[in-house]
Amino acid sequence: MLRALVSTARRFLVDWNHSFKGDGLPSVELLGPPSPRSYNRLERLVITDQVCRTLFEEYAEHRTGARGDEEIGWVILGRREETEAVALATLPAGTQRSAGVAHIRFNSNAQAIASRIVRQWDKRLVLLGVFHTHPGSLRHPSDSDYQGDSQWVGQLRGGDGVFGIGTADVENNPDFSILQKPEIHRQIMGDMCFTWYALCKNDERYRKLPVEMTLGPDLARPLHPLWHILERHAGPLDRLCRQQASVVFEANEKDLTLRLPLAAPKSYLRIVLDGEEARFLVEEDGAVRAVDPEEEPVDRAVYLILAELAREAARSVK
Repeated sequence: MLRALVSTARRFLVDWNHSFKGDGLPSVELLGPPSPRSYNRLERLVITDQVCRTLFEEYAEHRTGARGDEEIGWVILGRREETEAVALATLPAGTQRSAGVAHIRFNSNAQAIASRIVRQWDKRLVLLGVFHTHPGSLRHPSDSDYQGDSQWVGQLRGGDGVFGIGTADVENNPDFSILQKPEIHRQIMGDMCFTWYALCKNDERYRKLPVEMTLGPDLARPLHPLWHILERHAGPLDRLCRQQASVVFEANEKDLTLRLPLAAPKSYLRIVLDGEEARFLVEEDGAVRAVDPEEEPVDRAVYLILAELAREAARSVK
């Protein structure tokens, strides 16, 4: 077959709805692996400069787009320390989100596979909370936000979560190049204002969460230009990762590549996802050949290729 075919990473992962009708719980996988550590209530959020840049830049870009009047949001991943959270990665709502002026429903499948990918790059990452925007000047989570947040926050590390609200209501501040901090829990750039809160599982209200900046990456930023690829292939990729623990992801600005080790030493199956296309490359003994299983989705195509490789190996032994 191959000879004939050779040709030259209750809210957002199942059906999360961060809205005035919030319901659902986050997937256990997005929460991160269990930890034997004990935690105290959050006293501080430390956010890297690149995570902060991502949020401000993508919020500003969103406002100029065709869907700029809708709410937008991000999942925040990072390290949970004893009394602080360190934000290290952002997972966007995605182009397939359902959103309006008073609600946002994240693309749960894309965020699930994205969380798998970034945890390959940094196994310390866990779910810290969410950031979403409000129209007008509501800089505090709404009553409906509280109804949803208070139901699932107990699943987070320490039963305490980070919640950010973004608004575009700052007047007479034309400087979009300098980040200002007028209050311990508030960040301002241009007309945009980010306000940070924490909520513990038994709290009756949110509390202000002091925020500080540090130099560091947004570990998920390389995935943002590829989000349309994740949305298209998320289901098959998630199934493939569950079944093949040795899959390794590589990302660049144009495509997402999966590398699956084969039985022979230094042999791999590479799956290159670029827009609508999926290309399959078999690397053996330093030689590379392209194959086309003429099958979708990606996981079914991979298993057809693996089956034929097994047949070839059996024939070569005879």
